[in-house]
Amino acid sequence: MKDVVNLVSNLSFFQNPTDIVPINGGITNVNVSVTDGDKKYVVRIGNDIPEHGVMRWNELALSKAAESLGVSPAVIHFEPGILVLEFIEAQTFKEADVRAPKNLMRVISLVARTHRGIGKYLNTPILTFWPFQVNQSYMLRLESDGSPHISKLAELKRQLDLLQDATGQVDLVIGHNDLLAANILDDGDHLWLIDWEYGGFNTPLFDLAGLAGNNGLSIVQEQQVLEQYFDRSWEIYWRPYQAMKCISLMRETLWSMISELYSEIDFDYAAYTSENLNRLDAAISDFQNA
Repeated sequence: MKDVVNLVSNLSFFQNPTDIVPINGGITNVNVSVTDGDKKYVVRIGNDIPEHGVMRWNELALSKAAESLGVSPAVIHFEPGILVLEFIEAQTFKEADVRAPKNLMRVISLVARTHRGIGKYLNTPILTFWPFQVNQSYMLRLESDGSPHISKLAELKRQLDLLQDATGQVDLVIGHNDLLAANILDDGDHLWLIDWEYGGFNTPLFDLAGLAGNNGLSIVQEQQVLEQYFDRSWEIYWRPYQAMKCISLMRETLWSMISELYSEIDFDYAAYTSENLNRLDAAISDFQNA
């Protein structure tokens, strides 16, 4: 933490930074809150992460566009490896908060607004996040770098092919692609979506499925989500949605396996891998028995 404090204290942007405090929950970057004068900020510290396809220029472009749309905190300053954001006084959601009926429909409205509006504020190219390619790339890297999970990859590859066939053709939106509960803030009046490092073009089903899989939504809630988002019967989307739910959980599982090998952040990635493998197994079983 001393190195982080020194780094933030010496940023040219700040005049007199004080109260540099870690923000818990980040499992890709180091995040701290900082007070400078009468204002408070969040500083995200992290370089490109090639093994995860994270490119900071892409995160910056999407963060600025999301700010302009009014769904993300303001971007205050950027330099290589550093992103300074407005600090929002808000509650960070937990999985139970996402599942709560009073919140879930608000979250879906936020997701729909983001998908349908953020592109109007982009003035540079951005990446595409195609989850089938992402998962395939992860598996190749796990094989080449000696992951302890190599024995699981043959079955995951077989499932990946079947799930891609079941997904079929897709529409494209600009997705967030990392809808963990911790990336949603509630200031009491307004929901905010943070952490755009995985953002890019994708099918809307990935965000919807990721939201469900990461936060333990019930089947009834999933059907409600589809009907609210598309304003049509959930039955039209159910099969490709279930396939994408498996793909989303597979991506989170493989992400964690990769992080076991590479990440230097103090987090129990092995336990997170195990948790996501259990969720993936349950989702695949539901998909096969539907």
